[in-house]
Amino acid sequence: QVQLVESGGGLVQAGGSLKLSCAASASVFKANLAWYRQAPGLQRELVAFITTYSSTVYVNSVKGRFTISRDNAKNTVYLQMNSLKVEDTAVYYCAANLLDGKGYAYWGQGTQVTVSS
Repeated sequence: QVQLVESGGGLVQAGGSLKLSCAASASVFKANLAWYRQAPGLQRELVAFITTYSSTVYVNSVKGRFTISRDNAKNTVYLQMNSLKVEDTAVYYCAANLLDGKGYAYWGQGTQVTVSS
């Protein structure tokens, strides 16, 4: 099956930036791709997704600060995070929907993002 591997997480001060990457083991040019996050004690939430034709949707709390993008030639999806807030602290996961009726069936292992004040 398709495997996804996230990278780019780390510790950053509030107001700083990080760029997350998610590399897929197979072609995802016909897949919708998403970033989710889960903070301690909270439910997993959708952060952003990008469709096959590069339409994007963001959760309200990150609009104007985060940008999702994709490079189909590299089978990679990115999440550029600017103006980070303490509330952004979470494990971030990428996921792929192969548009085969199974939804977001493929997930990475996650990468930790910690924002300090």
